[in-house]
Amino acid sequence: MSLIPKKGTVYVVDDDEAVRDSLQWLLEGKDYRVRCFDSAESFLARFDPREVACLIADIRMDGMSGLELQDKLLERKSPLPIVFITGHGDVPMAVNTMKKGAMDFIEKPFKEDALVALVERMLDQARSAFSQSQEAASREALLSRLTTREAQVLERIVAGRLNKQIADDLGISIKTVEAHRANVMEKLNANTVADLLKIALGASGQAPAPGTK
Repeated sequence: MSLIPKKGTVYVVDDDEAVRDSLQWLLEGKDYRVRCFDSAESFLARFDPREVACLIADIRMDGMSGLELQDKLLERKSPLPIVFITGHGDVPMAVNTMKKGAMDFIEKPFKEDALVALVERMLDQARSAFSQSQEAASREALLSRLTTREAQVLERIVAGRLNKQIADDLGISIKTVEAHRANVMEKLNANTVADLLKIALGASGQAPAPGTK
């Protein structure tokens, strides 16, 4: 059996050492990698945004609160999924965190199986977000290989315009459009217009802006 956890990283941010220790014991026992922090400030200084990870944070802490931590992560445009630990009187505050994108909240004392299920949901979301960001980076790398004119031709192919219409739009000959089109297909490793659409539109549903080359 491998000693390396395979399920992803769980960040735990809580100023109560007993809570941190119990969560670490529980989650490491389920083969998760756990990193604990006693304050939101220390977490923000050390967390790795490139990791497939999720966050369990106490909503009330000395110093920066869980709410403020969530706001800081939103400012950084972090996709990190969050679950908040709340006390009995904090439910309205926890609902507010969900309106801002937190996945859920869990009241103390929490059931172990419910927490583990939430962690797995969060990590599924994190894996999906990581995969999408990798695909987006790959698309951007391909599209950056196009010249300005090639990007203009691609933009019009995606819009459904014919070679003659593209030639008229750009004030160039149909043969030149065909040459640019062939270059675009080659640079983007595309065999069909459908392939071009997948690469150009990606998940955003928007055509690429002309390049700067």
